[in-house]
Amino acid sequence: MRRREFIGLIGGTAAWPLKVVAQQTGHVKRIGFLLGLAENDPEGRTRVTAFREGLEAAGWTEARNIRIDYRFAGGDSDRVRALARELIASAPDVIVGQSTPVVAALKLATSTIPIVFVAVNEPVGQGIVKSLAHPGGNITGFSFVEFEMVGKCLDLLKEIAPGVARASFMFDPDLAPYFSSYLRQIEAMPGRLGVELTEAPIRDTSEIEANIAKLGPRDGLIVGPDPFTVVNRAVIIKSAERHRLPAIFTLRQDVVEGALLSYGPDTADMFRRSASYV
Repeated sequence: MRRREFIGLIGGTAAWPLKVVAQQTGHVKRIGFLLGLAENDPEGRTRVTAFREGLEAAGWTEARNIRIDYRFAGGDSDRVRALARELIASAPDVIVGQSTPVVAALKLATSTIPIVFVAVNEPVGQGIVKSLAHPGGNITGFSFVEFEMVGKCLDLLKEIAPGVARASFMFDPDLAPYFSSYLRQIEAMPGRLGVELTEAPIRDTSEIEANIAKLGPRDGLIVGPDPFTVVNRAVIIKSAERHRLPAIFTLRQDVVEGALLSYGPDTADMFRRSASYV
């Protein structure tokens, strides 16, 4: 598995490390941090802790030479937009944003404050950056899941449940429209173990149970990581278990909370490394 990462230019010039600026001015630097998860979410706490660790390793410590203004959207799209405007209005030196809705809202709100994104899918296809090699503008960061990883999830699902003939891919199409494109690309690939891959779109928690309940004994489930599925992962995990449905998720935290299997990037490592971009 590979992870794409890239560094771009900010405002048309190379971004100075904040450490250099702080040494020259002696002022405490301010970082805005907008996470798509809830503040009390264990996965969210893991990401915040990893980000702090990365900053401390680079010589940046809260209450000493930086201040971090934390905001947590809890998977609420309206709240994302309001928090993005709130952070921009406070004029931090740089903003860290997680999830596509968060970064899209930040991009609309400012073209001058540097933004480092973490765990965003298809940043080029969604118009967040111009290209991987040359992001341009004021935004750079770490991408998350590529379509090949969904194919690998399908392979793993077949390995743990050889009788699976159909796999439903569950995601919120409003928050993660790129997953439909991923599925089309996978369908075009040869040798997919004879497993039919279909979409299972969900937009509210009632649709989670409805989608899972209609699946049969030769079905499996792949859960795409988007703000809605991550926030509501406990509901998906319990429903899959109740229906004895083989299911694969993306985050390690999913398995900690009872999911059968996960395959995906190390999100803590991504947030730890994002500190170097900041």
